[in-house]
Amino acid sequence: MESFKFAFILKLMLKLFGIINELSKILQQKDLNIVLAMELVDVVKARLNTLRESGWDNFFVDVQEFCGDKGIPVPNMDEEIPVRGRSRKEGKTITNLHHYRAEIFYVAIDKICVKMDHRFSERTNIVLDCFSCLDPKNSLSKFNVDKLAHLADIYHTDFSDDDCGTIKEQLATFILQVKRHASFSACDDVASLAMKMVQTEKHLLFSLIYKLIELALILLVSTTSVERDFSAMKIIKSKLRNTINNEWFSDLMICYTEWWIFKSISDFNILQTFTAKKTRRCHLPCGFLPT
Repeated sequence: MESFKFAFILKLMLKLFGIINELSKILQQKDLNIVLAMELVDVVKARLNTLRESGWDNFFVDVQEFCGDKGIPVPNMDEEIPVRGRSRKEGKTITNLHHYRAEIFYVAIDKICVKMDHRFSERTNIVLDCFSCLDPKNSLSKFNVDKLAHLADIYHTDFSDDDCGTIKEQLATFILQVKRHASFSACDDVASLAMKMVQTEKHLLFSLIYKLIELALILLVSTTSVERDFSAMKIIKSKLRNTINNEWFSDLMICYTEWWIFKSISDFNILQTFTAKKTRRCHLPCGFLPT
């Protein structure tokens, strides 16, 4: 931990995490604002590109100052070292500068950029931009018939030729219908819009719009809570508990993922409920139950 390499990687991690911090937070929100998320994606990409192109000098000075304050010796950047995986006998060497700048600094930034380009490709950005028009805030002020109708062409396997021909008219009728009903003004995200459509049975009348909303709710950037559930599954169903039945497993998953609900329930009420269910071999201590 007192080596220059450790300090260098530590400072690099802090720098990169600082750049992507806000984007990571917004992508983990349940009520995801797609428009804001896409704007942050472009900003983060630009910052990473700036760091790669012209950020090395300032970053390296920052690392040197940190090492100086902590008494960590800084190696000579012009000194030659063996290529990783090869011995000095082979005679293939690189400088410390090349190792830290090209093999660590550039590689770390490039891996993040490649990951972001893969997840937020140009096609994905077009899809997200179209879905952002479903935002129900301000009486569906962002509603755009042409962009939403374009989604039917993108998801051509989910929409027939007849659907593609009638969806524009259905979208135009839907926006006028929704604006005339005050109950829809309380919707602040796509999920609440979907629930309100089901409550008012408009999902049956405007089936194509409801299908678009369903597709919006399963977007990659909107499934963070699902990814958390899969992570919870690995924690609950471990190697020592791999024979747990589905019903018990489901109950444990609910307790784990919806923890804030169970936190509001007192231990006394839980003990009382379980005791009243059936006769048990071993009764709970009297001190836990009402006298």
